[in-house]
Amino acid sequence: MPPTLASLVHHSALKLTVRAGGDRLDVPVRWAHVSELADPVPYMEGGELLLITALKLDAEDPEAMRRYVKRLSKAGVVGLGFAVGVAYEEIPQALVDAAEEEGLPLLEVPRRTPFLAISKAVSAAIAADQYRAVTDGFAAQRELTKQALTDGPQGLLGALAAQVDGWAALYDASGAVVAAAPEWAGRRAARLTAEVERLRERPAPASAVVGGSGGAERSGPDERYDDRVELHSLGTGRRPRAALAVGTASALGTAERYAVHSAIALLTLATERSRPLQAAQQRIGAAVLRMLLAGEPDHARAVAGDLYGDLLDAPFRVIVAERASAARAHAERQGRGPATTPADGPHARVTPGDGPTAEGRGPARGSVDARPAVGAETAQDPFGGLTEVVESAGARAGEAVLVVPRGEQLVALATDGGAAVAACARYAASLEATRGTGEGVDEDELVVGLSAPAGPIAAAAAYKQAEQALSVARRRGRVLVEHEQLAAGSVLPLLADDAVKAFADGLLRALHEHDATGRGDLVASLRAWLSRHGQWDAAAADLRVHRHTLRYRMRRVEEILGRSLDDPDVRMELWLALKATTSD
Repeated sequence: MPPTLASLVHHSALKLTVRAGGDRLDVPVRWAHVSELADPVPYMEGGELLLITALKLDAEDPEAMRRYVKRLSKAGVVGLGFAVGVAYEEIPQALVDAAEEEGLPLLEVPRRTPFLAISKAVSAAIAADQYRAVTDGFAAQRELTKQALTDGPQGLLGALAAQVDGWAALYDASGAVVAAAPEWAGRRAARLTAEVERLRERPAPASAVVGGSGGAERSGPDERYDDRVELHSLGTGRRPRAALAVGTASALGTAERYAVHSAIALLTLATERSRPLQAAQQRIGAAVLRMLLAGEPDHARAVAGDLYGDLLDAPFRVIVAERASAARAHAERQGRGPATTPADGPHARVTPGDGPTAEGRGPARGSVDARPAVGAETAQDPFGGLTEVVESAGARAGEAVLVVPRGEQLVALATDGGAAVAACARYAASLEATRGTGEGVDEDELVVGLSAPAGPIAAAAAYKQAEQALSVARRRGRVLVEHEQLAAGSVLPLLADDAVKAFADGLLRALHEHDATGRGDLVASLRAWLSRHGQWDAAAADLRVHRHTLRYRMRRVEEILGRSLDDPDVRMELWLALKATTSD
């Protein structure tokens, strides 16, 4: 530990005597400084032992000494050393009284003890303390490395907590606590998720200090959180992959700082996979996906081995994601014009109802949960954000997740009803909730389609389902649509698409132009006839015209459109066109 006034008093060679403030000798001394100025405060930094002979002080004036000592105390001076036998044969009582009144330790320095000896003693003690800190830091580094190699992150956190005499916790890429030591620290760490999220929004490396929450209870040896917590980001990329929290009763010393820095380096190595390994795993994942989509599940299993656990042996969901800019270009290539937001607005939920729970039981059929919040940097990198959320949720739940970039898409396979699928739904709902109030969708925002549950044999069909759901999400201006919702709901909302309306307007334009001349009501007659499934009498009764008049009107419809109403496809197209033009 650093030198204190007590250690200097007990130094046999210095022969110092305590004349005041004897109950405050355990204060650390940062340096010993000599000054004969009447006001040395401007040159003090705090923590010094000030050495004087009082050559320029009226040390026998009580009022002057009270002001002098008070200024020193406010400046953070921890002690005053007075050399006797130079200007004064003994310390003036006015100075002794002022020091005792202020609580400032006053040490008598004998004439045979030069100030230089005191400065050397302080300097040597500081150097010895720094050397001990360095050697202790290296020892801590060796212990942390040993624990990391034998017991992984959990063992490392346990060793770190012991080194700093506090607690330590590790957060994953989503900000959730994945490990903590001691055991009770998990609850404390969970209260800091908001601070961790703010830290992760900053470029790595980043750190922050959080004060105690002052009153939160815990099931540990203490009853209140009055600790000091340091947060450090982990990772070498632009966005940190994880974070480390270290809680202590006071500020970290040099040795503890070495231990924390060592833990940061080791945990960064543990959380950041090497680039060659990451690239190789991504190539394997891409090959597995290609084989599944080609209808070769047995080959896919052989290539995957144990890399994806039992993902290929249980029902899974296919997730297909695109950026809105790619989705818009895709729509234009299909000849439908730019994708637009329908009348129900860009913030409409897929379906009402409560969403999945964080425990990972998966989303209820056709439901989305509107949490957690999405940071600005995540919104700027939607693929990276979705990948982190899905992979982190899968890792916490022990689920294998296959995530593969595929051209302008991000394709993922996740266990049906599992935590990764639930996290995907929550993430999509968060994106919708954080959108602005303006119309349309930003180019960098995400569009996601989710398939129905499927097995490896039906992977290609599930992929098409996810793409179909993504297409609907793109047209509706939504972030996520599940394929099962399309089958369970009505087809009528799909008619709100501008391309469908344009088709309907074109198909019925000639009939509307005919009716505008006042020569008949062909559109209303066609609607009534189709709604009555071609029954002449019933449709004529609805229109209050003779059935022969209705027959004549339907012949005029055929002549104007150049299509036969006997063709069921024609009747279907006309009915959908009528519904599309009246769905606003």
